[in-house]
Amino acid sequence: MAAVSALALIVLLVVPRLRTRPWMPVLSLCLALAAIVPPLLLLSTAKSVPRIHDVTTDTAEPPPFVGLLDERRKVPNGFAYGGEPIAALQRAGYPDLKALVIKAPPREAMQRALDAARSMGWEVVSSDATTGRIEATATTLWFGFKDDVIVRIRPEGEGSRIDVRSVSRVGLSDLGANAKRIQAYLAKLS
Repeated sequence: MAAVSALALIVLLVVPRLRTRPWMPVLSLCLALAAIVPPLLLLSTAKSVPRIHDVTTDTAEPPPFVGLLDERRKVPNGFAYGGEPIAALQRAGYPDLKALVIKAPPREAMQRALDAARSMGWEVVSSDATTGRIEATATTLWFGFKDDVIVRIRPEGEGSRIDVRSVSRVGLSDLGANAKRIQAYLAKLS
């Protein structure tokens, strides 16, 4: 964004020949808008979502980190779930975010869950069919932020219950990214 603003300023101030062109002020204005609109959109998003960085389909018993525990100990947001205050914010902000129950047995659900994680570009760090857990790291496209994801599969009736937890490594707010990631993942499994 700063580069676009700097380019607009250079074009207007440093290149005197171009300042006389009738289209230059319009181009400079467009470049300035291109620099200012994304931060304004982020601010709008920040005001519309809960200020949390840890989102889960099971706020009563969130899946804990195992395979990524050492990595989570090194990052500012740690590994512990924030408890009821975070759960209350999540319920208010994402009331429809719930576990997915499918008719497949746990072993089949596990394979489907692994395939879905890989298709989303997540780096699968560990998977254990016996305990029904997958741990992966998702990297955001623009800024390269790393968020860690846990998928937990448990038997439920004749099928399986799939819970997901997505946690940012840094920042107080994820701007809704973790909830969107979980929703997209569960939609792939539905």
